[in-house]
Amino acid sequence: MNYSIIIPTLNEGRTIVNCLNALQPLRSNCEIILVDGGSTDDTQKLAQPLVDKLISTGKGRAIQMNAGAESAKGEMLIFLHADTFLPQNALSDIAQAIHSQQQWGRFDVVLGGSHPMLKVIAFFMNWRSRLTGIATGDQVIFIYKQLFDSVGRYPTIALMEDIALSKKLKKIAPPACLKAKVTTSGRRWEDYGVFKTILLMWSLRLRYFLGEDPQTLTELYGRGKFWKT
Repeated sequence: MNYSIIIPTLNEGRTIVNCLNALQPLRSNCEIILVDGGSTDDTQKLAQPLVDKLISTGKGRAIQMNAGAESAKGEMLIFLHADTFLPQNALSDIAQAIHSQQQWGRFDVVLGGSHPMLKVIAFFMNWRSRLTGIATGDQVIFIYKQLFDSVGRYPTIALMEDIALSKKLKKIAPPACLKAKVTTSGRRWEDYGVFKTILLMWSLRLRYFLGEDPQTLTELYGRGKFWKT
């Protein structure tokens, strides 16, 4: 199986080299596609020698990931955030998990950081995902390109595009929920406050399900706020 790892970026100059260096051993049967949404720092310059394709698009994770998928040559697409690291045997884990009844999936997640609540948060993220069949971008969604195209790719909304995609996919096939763990940054949780961020994330998710404009939710998410002021 051939793979394409698609990484959406926006001003990730502090983290992108570490992210891409970790992927270099996989390049024998995996292309790395970085899709930049208009960075004003040195993200693109730093990434250029470490990727197979560098694409520039408009801002927005859904827009960026769809553009990466459109140019991908791999049979299997892996959507990776720039602050997230795959487990050592990620590709073989995917190959073993995927079959006719499970054509997409995600990994368990660990949140990097020192706060003891981060382990609790990650545990409930993984448990909730198994219970609901909904995956988040932090858990590194992987999917057959053919299936991804057939469901219309990521909806081009400002936030919750991963949840919207999962809702469509689980009607077709259940996700493969891998116990192997990706490690993603817990910086946001620590910067804004762990308990405040828990409440904020649940608030935004509830309001999304109730139909609130994703653009409004994106602005609140970026500012760590519950309401516009």
